[in-house]
Amino acid sequence: MKTFFKLIIVILFTTSCNSSQSVAETNQETEIPEDDIVRFTSDALEYEIIIIEPGFNSWLYSMARPEGYYSQPYMEAKNRIYVQEWNARVIQPIKYDPDMYQLQIDYRPDINYGYDLNYKLYNYFIYFQITFKQKLSSTVPRI
Repeated sequence: MKTFFKLIIVILFTTSCNSSQSVAETNQETEIPEDDIVRFTSDALEYEIIIIEPGFNSWLYSMARPEGYYSQPYMEAKNRIYVQEWNARVIQPIKYDPDMYQLQIDYRPDINYGYDLNYKLYNYFIYFQITFKQKLSSTVPRI
């Protein structure tokens, strides 16, 4: 059975001081620099991960532990916990900011997504928790 995994994470930065912007200003399309988009695709399993987050790509290469530091089973276990909490927050827009938790993630534990996808997803969750002061598990995220 072929599977399809697609993750698009778009986090919009909003601040209280920008709340007085006009509708025309907020509806303008902004061009996203290619450096702020992380893509990983695999035709063999038919999945794709797209992370659009200003600053994540540079953080991934400058602050995150290098590839090989964590084992794939370790990251898979963490990703299952983070995805479960993320999805729980997506379906509770009154309790959690719907601009921050926009889309559910279809991450299935019975599928081997490979090291690279798990590495990028795991590090996105760490980046997200540190940057936005969120806690997706009982442990404090660390680099």
